[in-house]
Amino acid sequence: MDMTLSPVNQVSGTITVPSSKSQTIRALLVATFAHGRSIIHNPLDSQDTRSCIDACRAFGAVIQPLETEGLVVESPVSYPSKITIDCGNSGTTLYLASGLGAHIGSPVTFTGDAQLKNRPVKPLLEALSDLGAVITYPEDNSREGYPPFTITGPLTGGETSIVCHTSQHLSALLLACPLATGDSKVTVPLLNERPYVHMTRSWLDMQDIEYRTDDAMDRFDIPGRQSFSPFETTVQGDYSSASFFFCAAAVAGGCVTIKGLDPKDPQGDKEILEILERMGCAIDWIEPRTVRVQGPHKGGLLSGTFDLNAIPDALPILAVTACYAQGTTVLGNVPQARIKETDRIAVMHENLASLGAAIEETEDALIIHGTGSLKGGSCKGYDDHRVIMAMAIASLACDDPLTIHGTDAVGVTFPTFFTLLQDICIPTGEETT
Repeated sequence: MDMTLSPVNQVSGTITVPSSKSQTIRALLVATFAHGRSIIHNPLDSQDTRSCIDACRAFGAVIQPLETEGLVVESPVSYPSKITIDCGNSGTTLYLASGLGAHIGSPVTFTGDAQLKNRPVKPLLEALSDLGAVITYPEDNSREGYPPFTITGPLTGGETSIVCHTSQHLSALLLACPLATGDSKVTVPLLNERPYVHMTRSWLDMQDIEYRTDDAMDRFDIPGRQSFSPFETTVQGDYSSASFFFCAAAVAGGCVTIKGLDPKDPQGDKEILEILERMGCAIDWIEPRTVRVQGPHKGGLLSGTFDLNAIPDALPILAVTACYAQGTTVLGNVPQARIKETDRIAVMHENLASLGAAIEETEDALIIHGTGSLKGGSCKGYDDHRVIMAMAIASLACDDPLTIHGTDAVGVTFPTFFTLLQDICIPTGEETT
């Protein structure tokens, strides 16, 4: 579906963002491999989390809705003799479920949509092979290291080394290795996106899983023969989704209040609040789980140099925001942005350049020479939810309307995005109250 959005006077209002996708998927998978009945309150309902629910059911879990908003997960009594899991578009499900699926004795085949089949899995699969799993490919897949593939366990432990261009490869091992029949030693020469590993470690800590590492997180010693236990948890709001509304205030001016965020949550994208403060926004926590973002007057955004290695998902929306700042902004050290749903460095360069941005692309960065404006026109969504939402925010302050070709993919993480965005937009010509 194509959508044409017009510039607005400014934004104003209060919204509650969806729950965290990353936390919801971790909760579902840990519950599936726990021994008993777990309860997950306030999970995200989106295409990606539904793909994860399908994966958990394929493993044999029984998942039912609560009378109130939530899910009950009964772990499998036994695993099917042969399992096929279609992860849809969910890379998080693909990586984390691959690790956990490697500890059972049944062959588990992983596949997904056309976009997911271009997500590289080879480093993770090689590490799982080092730890005892057997990896095979169907005859019609000539690309080793990409879906579809089959993993047959069990994991026996051992030693492996893995270069983690995406943190999800390490998270998969951290969830899987405690369930192995022997001890594991994992060496990590390179680790991007560290906050997501802290998120996974918070689940291990909650589960009283024993492991040893240090602040560098370049080596993990993980005893095997451990197990997950049933739990009850509430999933907090998603900083990645909230970032678009944080930046809406920065781009269009005005004030947006976002409810449902935990300031102590290990989600890395909360760093966007610090970046926006450096760019001239006012950030205030007005209640324990409610933050208010006040944008500067139009033309008042400041440029800067920002390392996005820990928060690669923020690249699209911060690239848009930088276009409305005055001066040169560098969004750097984020090579892993090229291996997300799309090559986000390339597609954001193409989209923003088509709207008149002075923008440069390097191997691991975008350099934006902000002028405080974009001209409008048209751009592509590239079937990438974060690109689509970023361009929707760009439209708020364009000189002319902006048509985004292909907007359906927002349902991957944020099905209500356009409705909430409309709710806070004050059209040009209308006064604020």
